Amino acid sequence: MTVDEKIEALRERMKSNKVDIYYIPTSDAHFSEYVSDYFKCREFISGFNGSAGAIVVSMEEAGLWTDGRYYIQAEQQLKGSSITLYKSGLEGVPKIKDYIVDRMGEWDVLGCDGMVVSTAWAEDMKESLEAKGAEIDFGLDLVDDIWEDRPALKSKSVMILDTCYCGETRESKIQRLRNYMVENGADYHVITSLDDIAWLLNIRGNDIHCNFVVLSYLVISSDKIWLFADCEAFGSEVRKALEDVGVILMPYDDIYYPYMQSIRAGSRVMLDKSIVNQAITESFNEGVEIIDMVNPTILWKAVKNDTEIKNMKLAHIKDGVAVTKFIYWIKKNMGKVAMTELSIIDKLEEIRSKGENYKGPSFDTIAGFGEHGAIVHYSASKETDAVIEPDNLLLVDTGGHYLEGTTDITRTILIGNNATDEQKKYYTAVLRGNLNLCNAHFMHGCSGVSLDYLARQPLWDMGCDYNHGTGHGVGYLLNVHEPPNAFRFRVLPFAGENAVLEEGMVTSDEPGMYLEGKFGIRLENLILCVKREKTEYGQFMGFEPLTYVPFDRDVIDAEQMSDKEKELLNDYHKKVYEKISPYLENDEKEWLKEVCVPI
Repeated sequence: MTVDEKIEALRERMKSNKVDIYYIPTSDAHFSEYVSDYFKCREFISGFNGSAGAIVVSMEEAGLWTDGRYYIQAEQQLKGSSITLYKSGLEGVPKIKDYIVDRMGEWDVLGCDGMVVSTAWAEDMKESLEAKGAEIDFGLDLVDDIWEDRPALKSKSVMILDTCYCGETRESKIQRLRNYMVENGADYHVITSLDDIAWLLNIRGNDIHCNFVVLSYLVISSDKIWLFADCEAFGSEVRKALEDVGVILMPYDDIYYPYMQSIRAGSRVMLDKSIVNQAITESFNEGVEIIDMVNPTILWKAVKNDTEIKNMKLAHIKDGVAVTKFIYWIKKNMGKVAMTELSIIDKLEEIRSKGENYKGPSFDTIAGFGEHGAIVHYSASKETDAVIEPDNLLLVDTGGHYLEGTTDITRTILIGNNATDEQKKYYTAVLRGNLNLCNAHFMHGCSGVSLDYLARQPLWDMGCDYNHGTGHGVGYLLNVHEPPNAFRFRVLPFAGENAVLEEGMVTSDEPGMYLEGKFGIRLENLILCVKREKTEYGQFMGFEPLTYVPFDRDVIDAEQMSDKEKELLNDYHKKVYEKISPYLENDEKEWLKEVCVPI
């Protein structure tokens, strides 16, 4: 079926169920950023495959909302369909909730699947609709009715992550959590976020592409732990390790019925309404009290312990060697070997896969040449696979999972020998922002909102900007995007966001610049938050880089840089050579020495 045929088929189901507007978010039952194929309902209906967005279908119109990372991509993928693109965050673009509420009249019904909307969203929307005399039906997965070849929901084998990698036993983590529950008067704690569950139990899976998580729900009390998952995915060794700490393995869907009916009225259940789905809270017996609060595991997980930090530094050396070899290969083989976006992705994976304890990419590599680099989250395909040839910029955003941790790096590489003044101007501005943020010196208590300006200032001084956050937290062999730490200048309303930057947090530093139809530039390192000096004014903090890969000096205009910025670049490149060169072949080492010469 075409997109419009799917929309019409959905409208027929809406009529049958007396639904006036139907809402389809990009979500699974756990509010993962990336979802398994089974949950890709929005992509199935619209054809848009970005990681963020939602679609609203009425009898008259269908609209899709997405953020600045995907404006260009969404325009291309929606072309030819009847779906209207709404660019979230731009002036004059209605928020999706306002759009829905404005179009609902008395007795109208909004439909959605309660498994993929949060309790907080559901309560807010229900209140707004009731004020207009409208209703909401949470029991409708209408896409399932028309998705004939919908992929099955099936888990892969679960593995134990040894304490030599994660640095803390599951017993210790569980006891911490139970102590927290006592402090907050909770009888039960419901966790549905997959990375929190994997972190707590020191297990890893591969149930979501590039994310080492296990499709599961978890409920913990003072003396029991119930893990709802695909029981066949757990081998005898994993089962034994979990049973030893009191984990009871249950079928995945049993979280709704009959388990929730076993929690008696009067019990106090701690959960985060912003990430626990409506279908779960709707299953509670009347009289169960909900304590709405952010999962404490979110912050505990974000602050890496000494073992994790030591391991992540090792992982970044391995990855730095791989990416440096990759850049060398590109530079030395330009004009000699045919290169396309897809072929260099394969080449990078070939190089990276030789690393010890490499477990796979942490996300699908973005390789955007020329104008494709201006599409922030571009995904090369057979239809779009561009030939890489002089003279333009190649943006490569890539990352790897190792037993020692997760990496995420972006480099923009000049293909050819002749960078334009325009390319140098913007590349240098982005580089300056990257260096200045990494060199931040700040009081403890600051969040990423306080520091985002350091990365954007060189571009803001030019009247330019980039339409995405400057940085995100990174998990340990989990999700490459991990809250709550981030760099952004907008304060988000969500609980658990805008966190204070703590010692041990790992965050990306990735300013960019995108000229539609020409090229894109993004330069990304992961940086570790560390303590600096403590004075009578308080504790000062800073960062140190984890990523060590050279920047492309062929696109740097040193005249734009202050003496301090040159010093920062030279110091960084000195460390790149010291850390990476011992693992290179002679010709690679000589090349690295040349590109790391002080400016």
